[in-house]
Amino acid sequence: MNKLIFTLAFLFMFVLISACSNSAPEEESHEMDHSTMEHSSTGAVPEDITISENPAFPPGSKAILNDGHMDGMKGAEATIVGAYETNAYAITYTPTNGGEKVENHKWVVQEEIDETKEDEALAPGTEVTITADHMEGMEGATGVINSVENTTVYMIDYTPTDGGDKVINHKWVIEEELSDKE
Repeated sequence: MNKLIFTLAFLFMFVLISACSNSAPEEESHEMDHSTMEHSSTGAVPEDITISENPAFPPGSKAILNDGHMDGMKGAEATIVGAYETNAYAITYTPTNGGEKVENHKWVVQEEIDETKEDEALAPGTEVTITADHMEGMEGATGVINSVENTTVYMIDYTPTDGGDKVINHKWVIEEELSDKE
């Protein structure tokens, strides 16, 4: 009888431990922990950014987010708030507030980097000073450019697919991360 109780207790503990572990299969995702990201903003854009004259997704139109920088973005319906022509950078940086290093943050635009000159794109590997404040500790941080895209960037409103609060004036998504709403 003691053996049976011991075996049942062992099985119960095994099931309990298994249930508490993160056993969900990992799916390929480009989403990062952006818990300190300013999800909604005032909508202010850099003074010297160029408004797109003929964007694929004009302001007021709807699109589907087919990539996600944050949980709940991928698959969400977005309303386009603004469209701008610029260079968009994915950047790795260490926050000024002592937070953990942020890898491959998407996106910081040309006009949010101190070292940029006019429309000349900076090369991957270039060390830069970030003037954007999308996340806590981002403004004034030193970062390194991972990649650059000369593209249309969009400011969007969307409601996350995970039930989170509506995000207003999110900066930035690039054209390749949007698709037509069916």
